[in-house]
Amino acid sequence: MTAAVRPHGDGDGPPPAASGVPARGVDGPPADGAAEARRGARSGITGLLGAAVNGLFGFLLAVVVTRGYGTEGAGALFAAIGVVTVVAAVCVLGAETGLVWALPRRRLGPGGDAAGMLVVALLPPLALAFAVAAAGTLAADALARRLFDGPAADGAALLTASFAAVPVLVAMTLLFAVLRCARPIRAYVAVQSVLLPVARPVLVGVAVLTSGGLLAGLGGWLVPAGVAALFALLLVAGPLGLGRGAALRPQREDWSTFWRFALPRAASAAIDAGNMWVGVLLTSVLAGPAAAGVFGAVGRYILAGQLAMQGLRVAVSPQLSRLLGRGDRAAAAAVHRRLTTWGLVLSWPVYLLLAVFGLAFLQLFGPEFAAGVPAMTVLALAMLVNTGVGNVQSLLLMGGRSGLHLAATLAGLLVTVSLGLWLIPAHGATGAALAWALGIATENLSAVACARAVVGQPLVDAAMLRAAAGTAAGVGAAAAVGVLAGGRGISGLAVALGVLAAGCVGLLTLPRVRRRIRATMVQVRGRQEVAPGGHRARPGEDEGQVRSSCRPSGTG
Repeated sequence: MTAAVRPHGDGDGPPPAASGVPARGVDGPPADGAAEARRGARSGITGLLGAAVNGLFGFLLAVVVTRGYGTEGAGALFAAIGVVTVVAAVCVLGAETGLVWALPRRRLGPGGDAAGMLVVALLPPLALAFAVAAAGTLAADALARRLFDGPAADGAALLTASFAAVPVLVAMTLLFAVLRCARPIRAYVAVQSVLLPVARPVLVGVAVLTSGGLLAGLGGWLVPAGVAALFALLLVAGPLGLGRGAALRPQREDWSTFWRFALPRAASAAIDAGNMWVGVLLTSVLAGPAAAGVFGAVGRYILAGQLAMQGLRVAVSPQLSRLLGRGDRAAAAAVHRRLTTWGLVLSWPVYLLLAVFGLAFLQLFGPEFAAGVPAMTVLALAMLVNTGVGNVQSLLLMGGRSGLHLAATLAGLLVTVSLGLWLIPAHGATGAALAWALGIATENLSAVACARAVVGQPLVDAAMLRAAAGTAAGVGAAAAVGVLAGGRGISGLAVALGVLAAGCVGLLTLPRVRRRIRATMVQVRGRQEVAPGGHRARPGEDEGQVRSSCRPSGTG
């Protein structure tokens, strides 16, 4: 079949008008900002559900690793995972973003030219991945002596397995990008947000229960990546026409067009993927694997709280691309403000509770992880800034300003690494947390200033401020009651959660609150909405945004 000309799907590239490719399907009358915000809310539901599953099983994985291997073992395993994660992100070369940008502008099916882009996008990253894997396995012994304490053989085996798996993770990442565009978003969420995170704690748990050691635990983390890559390949083969006559010979100009787009994004994508792991690796080198294990456990909680924002970004970025591509900056800002408010209400309670009851959360990993309480508090407070400003990075990328995005990312990384080198030797995991927190604040505040200039519209409104104040006040009051009644341990956390639950039930008894919830659900379901042309939206008209995040929510 012939694929529609669609905005790219993950917010990682410029809109069509800024890409050098003729912009089709983006012209039209100015969008209704309120309607676009409602569409963005609906398209975020699938992303949020996937993020919830991902976060739940990511936390379960952290519990399995920390409980099964202790601080030193968890530190070594987290360091090995950090190596393969960062190295794979570098080897991808930004091609996953390039695929999400390029495939929507290609024809799918046996007679189309979309399959040829697989050759363009996969060959250079995989060639680099195999070269890095070979070099890394040869250097594993020398690297292990610098990265790990304890028996060199254990560290060398972990690094050898990590480097050997780099091509698998690169292939998985690229096939996930293809899946985003070739299938409805439900398929992407099923593989990336359900299959992969569910399988990892199960297999690592099997390794722990059978006393398989750290290498078996790492294998439990790596094997699901290969399985997920295989599932993604099977899912995209049909739509691309693989094995049914689809041409795998791209045009010569496809190479230059694709890589001119992909390479500038490669650096910031690698930094984004490796932000926490840079801290883990620095802590392992400068303070030892035990401190790295504590920091890795803290980081798991911190990243889990961010999954709501990530789920919203994945779902809404195509809509931002369409709006900014045709110059509807006011509507794009309205979508951003609405989704930021959602993300703030969902994320701030998590981070406020983590800041106050860090001891309770870390006790779930084991008593030896209580040393991470100051690090947890510092990072949780920093993430209030990160979630409070919303997905401003997506606004920059969708506005075609990947250079500004890279500058903000580099500024944050520079602060994290430079302060980490200074603080970690003396303060361990707490020093790493302080460095990362200041890096987070630097990156996000820089991105806010740049995004405000690019979009030219307010990124904060009264509704956001009311939501922030109400969330902070409500959760703060519940946390205060919990601390007074049971301290900052598990008992205090249980009291705080009980108070919060009672407060939410009490709010639901208010008629005004019930009316607002009912109105929101009507909007989310797409009922009683009038389309921009003045007619009632047809059933399924906006469903495409949920079915596939690479398909346009409207043609304008």
